[in-house]
Amino acid sequence: MKTSDFYFDLPEELIAQTPLEKRDTSRLLVLDRESGQTAHMHFFDLPKLLRPGDCLVLNDSRVLPARLLGHRIPSGGAAEVLLLVDRGEKVWECLVRPGRKVRTGTRLSFGDGLLTAEVVEVLDNGNRLIRFEYEGIFLELLEQLGKMPLPPYIKEELNDPERYQTVYSKEVGSAAAPTAGLHFTKELLHEIEAMGVRICYVTLHVGLGTFRPVKEDDILDHEMHSEYCMISAETAETINRTKREGGRVICVGTTSCRTIESWAAPDGTMQESAGWTNIFIYPGYRFKVLDCLITNFHLPESTLVMLVSALAGREHILNAYREAVEQRYRFFSFGDAMFITDQMPALEETQPKSDA
Repeated sequence: MKTSDFYFDLPEELIAQTPLEKRDTSRLLVLDRESGQTAHMHFFDLPKLLRPGDCLVLNDSRVLPARLLGHRIPSGGAAEVLLLVDRGEKVWECLVRPGRKVRTGTRLSFGDGLLTAEVVEVLDNGNRLIRFEYEGIFLELLEQLGKMPLPPYIKEELNDPERYQTVYSKEVGSAAAPTAGLHFTKELLHEIEAMGVRICYVTLHVGLGTFRPVKEDDILDHEMHSEYCMISAETAETINRTKREGGRVICVGTTSCRTIESWAAPDGTMQESAGWTNIFIYPGYRFKVLDCLITNFHLPESTLVMLVSALAGREHILNAYREAVEQRYRFFSFGDAMFITDQMPALEETQPKSDA
């Protein structure tokens, strides 16, 4: 398979720059993965698509306010640092700007000296190992000094940083939000739980590699990035019970999907697990656990378009994406959502196709 097989034309004006005022008013394109049939709804209609006994799997990772703006000591020149991986002992692997002026031994200051740092090593990939110096709790300092590391295709400033967090985010560690979950409100989750749908959580800390383009012509030559993920014993048992009793496992987001598929046994059973995954899901992959997927609309030729194509078929996905473009859906992190289902329910009335 070629990377170009997963290309679609996307007008730039459809890339959502800001979140909607209310999370669950985003639009929802429903896709039957067997027939390719589509329906148009809103996210608050999601309970109509769920059944008692189903299980929703959500990623509870919380985005680290990992973008630090400061200056070099003693020159005073501007410096920007993006935290990537905690290496322990107050050392983080980071991206820096301007790279040519932030070398080994460079000292940095943030927040008028509340946080200082020194570059201790330049890695082969151009990232830096930086040792931070501070008093108190590092995460509290980041909440005070750090900014949200928004994806490169979002040019607008985010007024409320919590809009780039899910309402159930808990485990701090992501460099980007698990965006399919941004559509949920606490009220909607309560409504879903009240109808007999089980809700459980996994943790996958999203890395910036999720935005890395596929540069190889043959997708099998692409080196997939690694991300840390965890499944609790309680979540594993909830998923196993759902399968035993004939319910569907519905992942919220590709991150939840990649987590459970990474650790599932060949027979689809789950157990408590933790570790790094670099699973690459593309057409031909046989899903062991997942039945349905709630996801956003992804970048052309990305590994995430390949993942949803593995579930619903490349032609069905590209046709649905073309339809979403025609109907002026909003794309990417702050955009609209898609529900890829195993069976299109009998819907009395779908929402009008276009809100434009």
